[in-house]
Parts: sequence; structure tokens; C-alpha cells
Amino acid sequence: MPGPSLPFDLDLLRTFVAIVDNGSFTRAASRLGLTQSTVSLQIKRLEDGLTRRLFDRDGRELKLTSEGEVLLTYARQILKLGGEVLSKIVTPELTGVVRLGTPEDFATTHLSEVLACFARAHPQVALEVNCDFTVNLLDDFSKGRYDMILFKREPQGPSGGTKVWREVLDWVASPRLVAEGNGPIPLVLSPAPDVYRKRALSALDAAGRDWRIVYTSPSLAGLQAAVQAGLGVTVLPTEMVPEDMVSVSARLRLPKLSDTEIVLYQAPGHVSPAVQLLSTTIVAALERRVAVPATVGS
Repeated sequence: MPGPSLPFDLDLLRTFVAIVDNGSFTRAASRLGLTQSTVSLQIKRLEDGLTRRLFDRDGRELKLTSEGEVLLTYARQILKLGGEVLSKIVTPELTGVVRLGTPEDFATTHLSEVLACFARAHPQVALEVNCDFTVNLLDDFSKGRYDMILFKREPQGPSGGTKVWREVLDWVASPRLVAEGNGPIPLVLSPAPDVYRKRALSALDAAGRDWRIVYTSPSLAGLQAAVQAGLGVTVLPTEMVPEDMVSVSARLRLPKLSDTEIVLYQAPGHVSPAVQLLSTTIVAALERRVAVPATVGS
């Protein structure tokens, strides 16, 4: 006789993991392109099927129950295996060209291994990856030069696309930097129209702080070399700060920088299976890299 059916499916597990990884039902719904009510209903279905509570609801905070902790471990494994099945069986002969545009720093830090794994799994797909500033990426995307792009935008900016990352920014410099908190801030920045450059100058101007640009480079390596030499201060996401740089926000009394979102746009209309699979792979890989929070907000 056939055994009992499983009380969940991959969609329910994907929603459950997204809630944990994104820290709330609301952000998970945004990431998955669902309404919050749909996400809540899916979690209810999952809990009803398992006859176990997965979250302890305490005011505005949600904490995983012991059963939820157990399910999280297995849910990640199941979703990973599901992705492997898709790549090995459903699309074993995937071919074509995928044109991807991305900011250089994000590609260097977060995408290199993802793209390498995709290329090994699908050797017949040619990846054409170009790094550029967000403004240029958006302009070229609108002209049909990319199948998909990753770009930076303000969290309160225009809607659309799939949010794949949130960058917490900070002012950083070499410990060798000689600068006083009441003097002009020496800046090491990318040329316009870089998002970090705009963010840095706007924040300093709003705070009434004097500044001077001492070094400009379109290359991430060039900027980091200048900062490491002690020439000035730059803006970096906190997870990208090298070991030989330190935060100087408190020391130089610099204004707080708001977060930046990384968003994925996919070309409208029908896209090739290769484009669709790479898009799904990038989103799933970045979701797995988000640290699991101790508590989950509703």
C-alpha cells in the first residue's frame, strides 16, 4: 500500500525559508512576488499539514519553535536537491547565450561562485557578463542589450524587479589615515554616476560637512588600493569591508548612510530557458546567503 502523502510541497517550504531568511512575512512576500495574505495562508497550510506550530508569536516578534528549527534544516536541503534535479534532469541540454549586467563590486563579492557553478552545470550556455554603473546598466537594459541586470537603488525607489540583497553602508578607511573630524573629509570615490558617490556627497552636504575628493577610480581594486594607502575615506557595504580597513563613522563624526537595495530585472516578455534558470539560480543562491536571524518580525 502507498504510504501517507507528505503534508507540504516545495512552494510551501520555499515560502517558509523566505520568511526566515528575510526576517518577516512582509519582506518574504515582496521577495517572492506574493501578497502577505498568501504567504500567511501558505504557512497556515504548512502548520496544519504538520500539525505543529512553526513560529512562536510574541507581540511583534516571531521566533522559530523547536519544530520550526528542525524543519528549516531539512527544508533547505530539500530545496537544494530540488534545484539540482531541475538542472540535471529537466534542463540537461540547456544551450544559448545569457547577457548579464551587474555592478563590479557585487559581482566580485557575491556572484563569482554562483556564475561558476552555473557554468559548470550548463557548459553549453555562454555567459556574457559586463560590469558597469547602475545608470549605464539601466540605460543599456532599456535598449535591449541585456537579458537581465542586477543594479543598485534606493529602498524607497521605484517598485518592480526582484529584490535580491540589501546593503548596509558604512564609511571606511585605513587605520593609517590621518584626518580630523572637523576638517574637510578626504574622499576616495568612483566617478559619477556611481550610487555610493551620490550617497556619500548627499549625506555630507545634508550634514553640513566639508569634503574634498582626493582620488577617483572606476575600478573597485583601484579604490581599495587608494584607501589602503591611507589617502582617504570611501563608502562600502559592511560585508565587503576588507580586514585592513576600519569604520571611521564615529571617529570622524560622519552622518549615517541609508541602505541600498540590489534588484534583479529580467527582460520583459518571453525569455529563453537559460535566462530563466540563471535568474532563478541567482535569486535562490543569494537567499541562502542571508544570515538566519535570531528572531523574525511579522
